[in-house]
Amino acid sequence: MITYKHKIKCPICQTQLDDNGFILECPTQHEPTLLTTNYSTKQFKPDEHSPGIFRYRSWLPIIRNLTSRAGGTVTYQSQKLNQRLGLPNLWIAFNGYWSEKGATLESATFKDLEAYAVLSRIPVWHDGILVVPSAGNTAAAFAHVCSQNQVPCLIIIPQSGLCKMRFSQPLDPCVKVVSLTGFTDYYDAIALANRVSKLNGFFIEGGVKNVGRRDGIGTTLLNAVERIGQLPDYYFQAIGSGAGGIAVHEAAKRLVADGQFGQKLPRLMLSQNFPFVPIYNSWHSKRRELVSIDSQIGKKQIQQIVADVLSNRQPPYSVKGGVFDVLTESQGDMLIANNLQTIRAIELFKETEGVHIEPAAGVALATLHKAVTDEQIDRTAIILLHITGGRWHQDQLNQRLIPVEPSLCLDEQALFAPETLEKVIGLFGSTIKSC
Repeated sequence: MITYKHKIKCPICQTQLDDNGFILECPTQHEPTLLTTNYSTKQFKPDEHSPGIFRYRSWLPIIRNLTSRAGGTVTYQSQKLNQRLGLPNLWIAFNGYWSEKGATLESATFKDLEAYAVLSRIPVWHDGILVVPSAGNTAAAFAHVCSQNQVPCLIIIPQSGLCKMRFSQPLDPCVKVVSLTGFTDYYDAIALANRVSKLNGFFIEGGVKNVGRRDGIGTTLLNAVERIGQLPDYYFQAIGSGAGGIAVHEAAKRLVADGQFGQKLPRLMLSQNFPFVPIYNSWHSKRRELVSIDSQIGKKQIQQIVADVLSNRQPPYSVKGGVFDVLTESQGDMLIANNLQTIRAIELFKETEGVHIEPAAGVALATLHKAVTDEQIDRTAIILLHITGGRWHQDQLNQRLIPVEPSLCLDEQALFAPETLEKVIGLFGSTIKSC
């Protein structure tokens, strides 16, 4: 029996479990909660001999070593942007592809961090097919990392997210992409993924329930604290599900327990793209329950936002340890930016930094700018702004990226058709053995 340096812990009943790589929920019957990772190493100890995200391997749930070289977060200060915003202590946590800064994440987002951490949690002996629903960026990250490491994977993505599925090299045949056409969105991708994952030989990645995903994102804060030397006072990020905010909060609690970097948790300043703002509306209604959204209205709102990756209609808001709890514990807040504010923020970053950023990062920057203008935050505070972007936009302009052709296209009528599952199984009939 293999013994790992971490346990999976239930915050409610305090049960601690040996990690087999697939635990997503506590086996004891009680109210839903997000499981956490309990590491034997309690002090923050970066590994100088490991690349990228694995520099923080002592706080990652690693069961297997991946074969491809991993990238990671790059934290820096910008004189031009700091001067324009009037923020002397603004730090940027950049997750993307920007060779001049040493940033090498293929998807140009922090989703690569999730993919590396989730895949390193899967035992090497396991040969099942990983099922990943996505709005776009997560699909790109898992497709790339699974391809590089020969891990069989089924990606389910709305057609609108296919623009993210462009790579410098063709994907390995062990990665299959199902595109949902017509009036479909991320929630539909999740519904189909849940159906497929019940089939023999398939297993769901788990989203925010997967401790690997959250601890992978949490390395964003670890990198920043290593660079800054202390915990920031504020943390700004745009969210769809809220997994990023939850992950940073969990990492911050580990750093506070360490005691070397301060005793105050960063205030989470999380944001959404108006008019699709379910978490913002729920938080400002001052209630734990997620505000209900009619599915048709929600889909129409999603089609109206420029940051379409921020489009989760069922985010982990109410669950124990979810968005409501981390906002409450950190004394944080929910903010919003409309499309025009977002586009102006993207232009501001391009003007000051010389690189294009993702629309979601534009939402975060726009809300930071507004918070400063409205004097919602102390200008002298240490602020960490989470930015994604870089390579994708520039390489697309230069026509350097190869678009992925879906292995299967399904419209909304086919989502629950009996023959759909047979078609999905058939995708792996000739390739699963070679993967």
